[in-house]
Amino acid sequence: MIRLFAALCAVAALTLQPARAQGLIRDAEIEYALAQVAQPILQQAGLPGSVRIYIIDNDRMNAFVGDARAIFIHSGLLLRLESADQLQAVIAHEAAHIANGHLTRRPAAARSAATAAKLGLILSAAAAAAGGGRAGLGVAAGTASAAQRSLFAHTRAEEASADQSSLRYMAAAGVNPQAAREVLELFRGQEMLSVGRQDPYAQTHPLTRDRIRAVEGFAAAVTPRTTDRSAVDYWYARATGKLSAFIRAPSWTLRQVGRSGDEVSVLRRAIAEHRKPDLNRALSAIDSLIAARPNDPYFHELRGQFLLEAGQAGAAVGSYRRAADLAPRSALIRAGLGRAMLAADQTGEALRVLESARASDPYDPNLLRDLATAHARSGQNGMASVATAERYAVLGRLADARIHAERASGILPRGSSGWLRAQDILAVAPRQ
Repeated sequence: MIRLFAALCAVAALTLQPARAQGLIRDAEIEYALAQVAQPILQQAGLPGSVRIYIIDNDRMNAFVGDARAIFIHSGLLLRLESADQLQAVIAHEAAHIANGHLTRRPAAARSAATAAKLGLILSAAAAAAGGGRAGLGVAAGTASAAQRSLFAHTRAEEASADQSSLRYMAAAGVNPQAAREVLELFRGQEMLSVGRQDPYAQTHPLTRDRIRAVEGFAAAVTPRTTDRSAVDYWYARATGKLSAFIRAPSWTLRQVGRSGDEVSVLRRAIAEHRKPDLNRALSAIDSLIAARPNDPYFHELRGQFLLEAGQAGAAVGSYRRAADLAPRSALIRAGLGRAMLAADQTGEALRVLESARASDPYDPNLLRDLATAHARSGQNGMASVATAERYAVLGRLADARIHAERASGILPRGSSGWLRAQDILAVAPRQ
């Protein structure tokens, strides 16, 4: 289920709309697809399995590292890239900043990471680079201080080092290094603009002529290793196709795909029909994809989203359950299943499923909202307050988080797991 965490706003599972508040886009299929695209690069960087790729809902072009475990890419940049190679070039450059230790050398980065670690919020530092005076990420736990902003402003020496490393990663992974030059071309001329008109990438990644010439020279001199690119290209197309269909107007998407019958076009058509909304046509399209790939969990999950948002919660549970069976390790899919169960008044089972999802991804605001609802319906008011406190903490509303954590502390047995979770909130939420 594709969802948007808008800044300081607790909302139900959302499809994306053309006018959107800046936030973090979470979607099981897109995150899996990006992991498949990133894996060859991260393997060469010595970071396999330790770094996740997140998408920020922002139409400006930017990419940055949140900490040693997270790379953030603006949706505006992702949708302007033209190939999987170009996306891998972006990922390779950001991975090089991690592998080369450009974050851990800075005291400001260390202080930010220590604060985030108290709640496990690997995303907390991201607000500092979310872009100018616009609202920070809904998942941010702190303010965008000058020290945090400096975390993302790389020096020219760091940029040169990251370029050299990233180009080696690309060549070793079978990615054409020319893609790095193509990405830099997207930003050429940015430094000639006033700061207010520059895309954030130009402010945090200095673009000098010497840097561009060095990348061009390396790309021209290196022949990448020959590899099978079909899987990477496939998952790139699915990620960008789905993201585009949820962000752009349904009428635009339908004009673009026309009568095309390839898989990604049908996926985009299904999403566009859902957003019109036309449930019958949306289900017809997604069912054709399921018929071709019956064991693809993400098609079943999307079918569940269509049904749930059309008010057919009982039928949605079946689709989500099938998706969860096919992808048992996906916390986002289990969260969707729990949400559908709540809507279908299956509170007891919903609570078990949501608790399981929280154990894997405890910083999902929508999941925490649903978990609080399930606890409240079950008469577990103390645990409902804990989940609500955690949700507010993840959204950066620390004063509200403290209120609910104090309420939970007064209800739950001292030393219990819920009580201890409330103490974690109180340790970082300031008194008013």
